[in-house]
Amino acid sequence: MRHPKKQVTLRSDAQRNRDRILEVALAELTHSADAPLSVIARKAGVGQGTFYRNFPNREALVLEVYRYEVQQVAETAAQLLCTRAPEVALREWMDRLAQYAMAKAGLADALREATTARGQLKSLAHGPLTEAVTLLLTANERAGTIRPGVTPDDFMLAIAGLWLVDPHSDWQSRAGRLLDLVMDGLRAGAPGPSAGA
Repeated sequence: MRHPKKQVTLRSDAQRNRDRILEVALAELTHSADAPLSVIARKAGVGQGTFYRNFPNREALVLEVYRYEVQQVAETAAQLLCTRAPEVALREWMDRLAQYAMAKAGLADALREATTARGQLKSLAHGPLTEAVTLLLTANERAGTIRPGVTPDDFMLAIAGLWLVDPHSDWQSRAGRLLDLVMDGLRAGAPGPSAGA
């Protein structure tokens, strides 16, 4: 009778180990793309066996760190819509996306070293971010705060300049100006709140 309970405990321990490895890996790889896996395992407080059971190689670790972080950013969209008006939620989410992009710039070298399959990275981000953008655009279109018919692809193309901002420059003001321009463009032709009622 106790056996299933023990397995659940082991699973939660295993999940905590995995989360700790990802947290340490994010910090270490952002700081140095070639951070040794042994250092990441040691700082995460796990043995080599546990580490390699979760992440058999550098590529697996780097891609999972990237996927995990993208998922965190994507989930923020729904959280913001619960507490803010759609237009405010969209603009704040854009700021969160910019913060993510700049904070993870150091991870870019690790991503390049870990994989040459650029399409693989794009597909990891595509699903969660497209869902988040769709959620925000739909809420804003229903509220009449943006022009109708904007697709997630339109939005991602409009903010593509964000990925060109130098994270070592005054990126906050540059990203802010770019995202304000995108918001102005999204608002142009909006029917207004009364049209949706």
